[in-house]
Amino acid sequence: MFTLCWSPKGGSGTTVAAATLALNATTSVLIDLAGDAPAALGVSAGSEGILDWMRSDTDPLRLDDLCIEIDSDHHLICAGRPGSVPARRWAVLADHLASIDASDVVVDAGTINRPPSVLSERADRRLMVLRPCYVALRRAHESAVVPDGVILLDEPGRALTATDVERCIGAPVLAEVMVDPSVARAVDAGLLAVRAPRSLIPIAKLAAS
Repeated sequence: MFTLCWSPKGGSGTTVAAATLALNATTSVLIDLAGDAPAALGVSAGSEGILDWMRSDTDPLRLDDLCIEIDSDHHLICAGRPGSVPARRWAVLADHLASIDASDVVVDAGTINRPPSVLSERADRRLMVLRPCYVALRRAHESAVVPDGVILLDEPGRALTATDVERCIGAPVLAEVMVDPSVARAVDAGLLAVRAPRSLIPIAKLAAS
């Protein structure tokens, strides 16, 4: 399965959500377009990454050489050096990811109002990650990209509910996770891969669905 994750507003937890999905698949490759996954997972970033590959004309099979082992069943392809990439390479990447059968593929597109259309079209599952705040919902609505589901990072005191989010986005809330300081501590310590907090279980269950 090829899953695309993104958020219309920063600070919504897209890296944590994408990493949790990848780590709870039987075998997976996490592709980090945002650049934060190595620190959260406690692994060293490679000298090259997916963005470097996209600026080249190298065959998609070269992506295997960019994989970094998280553990024996889960791998990461880092973002690499930031910069613009040719539009045609998004299509090459999307075709390659859609053709992978041996492992689940999770793409962390980070904070972006409108994911690359070719990735969105080829993904088996499109998940938007957001907090139930007015600004995030407004940006999500303006993007005109309707996800297949929403991962909602909730916190006490918010006036907007999961039902409000579903009505605004036009997609179901598939996982609702309460803000938990232990998640931030795990990310700060680079321990997300080895000591994931129990509060992430609702996201982990999506990996098997």
